[in-house]
Amino acid sequence: MEFILNTIFWTLALYGLYEIVKNIIYINTYTKFKSKGIYLIIGVKNQEDTIEGFLRSILFKILYGREEYFRNIVVADLESTDKTKEISKKLSKEYECLKVLSWKEARDLMDNIDES
Repeated sequence: MEFILNTIFWTLALYGLYEIVKNIIYINTYTKFKSKGIYLIIGVKNQEDTIEGFLRSILFKILYGREEYFRNIVVADLESTDKTKEISKKLSKEYECLKVLSWKEARDLMDNIDES
């Protein structure tokens, strides 16, 4: 039984590694993700209790710390069923560098980032 569980565990671990490598290759090969600076993309789902504090702590570090290399923070909502998206959108009205998008919109954004 232990052998079967270890086999399943390692199969899933290798599959996860494969997916990460595949996504890195995809981004580097097929997208225009060549912008100066770093776009921080945060995927969230059903985090209404923690999202505001989390985003404010990141924004504080970026706006008042030494994190000048960030261009934008993109919150990619993964179809939350709670108020995560609404809370994030409220914060995006306060902070120009914060954008709230669906996951599809975030992927489209990554595909269309250029040198501008």
